[in-house]
Amino acid sequence: MNISRKNSNILVGIDLGGTKIETAGFDAESPELTNIWRNRVATPDNYQSTLEVLSQQITAACTHCALPDDHPIGVGCPGCPNPKTGLIRNANSTWLNGQNLAQDLKIKTGHPVRLQNDANCFIRSEARDGAAKGFGSAFGVIIGTGCGGGVWLGTNLWPGASGIAGEWGHNSLPWPGPNETPGPSCWCGQQNCLESWLSGPGMLRHYQQEGGPAHSVEELARRALAGDQLEQSTLDQYANRLARGLAQMINLLDVEVIVLGGGLSNLPQIAERTERLIGQWVFSDASTVRIVQNHHGDSSGVRGAALLWANERPS
Repeated sequence: MNISRKNSNILVGIDLGGTKIETAGFDAESPELTNIWRNRVATPDNYQSTLEVLSQQITAACTHCALPDDHPIGVGCPGCPNPKTGLIRNANSTWLNGQNLAQDLKIKTGHPVRLQNDANCFIRSEARDGAAKGFGSAFGVIIGTGCGGGVWLGTNLWPGASGIAGEWGHNSLPWPGPNETPGPSCWCGQQNCLESWLSGPGMLRHYQQEGGPAHSVEELARRALAGDQLEQSTLDQYANRLARGLAQMINLLDVEVIVLGGGLSNLPQIAERTERLIGQWVFSDASTVRIVQNHHGDSSGVRGAALLWANERPS
């Protein structure tokens, strides 16, 4: 479709996260995709409220950026739409599942909406001008409220035949130790999923089962940096599990670089720790994969969502 002429250089993206919704406008004609407006609000815990808040954010973005009533909007969200029905599936924000969010937003606001998995949006941003720029292949990892991933090959996202490529969080933790089996139950109905170990809630749950007193990942990290033994051990075990999970992806995809995103990517030296460990499980005489921290921080997802419309030009 054609973007409206008025301020057609502006791209608007929304990152619908588990705890926050970030909305931003970007100047598409600037090489660095300059941010011109940004806002964050808390994520509701039901569909109708989420739809209402998203609609309000679209209105606010278009007002602040002086955009027309039909300006296109890109949205990144947990899970992904079924390519045949448009209905969201696989979202750990379970109230989104079975809903046609893109269509409902179009009906409610009048704005054309493109919707894609949040990890796919993340790696789109990082491949454009971030930590994956210049690499021929990349895997983008979201470790936060959930555990997701997106695959970038050459110059394009590879979503897979049914749109679920990169959903490594719902494979089992590989090479489990005696204390890791049969493993915890996952919201998806399976057992021992990587998400139940590597997401923020999963990490905290297992840490607290060991007697840990911290009530947030940030507090746990502060205690580890202060030298507390249990917290340091917890981070070591987390890096070990992360390395095992990512080694499985390397054995399948053999990408050049893995970019870590999401709140847990900010754990102390997590990229370096994981890169040092991963070779134990990669099926090769030497692991060459780079594991790096993202370049654009926790706003990489909203950049990638905005970029869903980047190839559309005004009439």
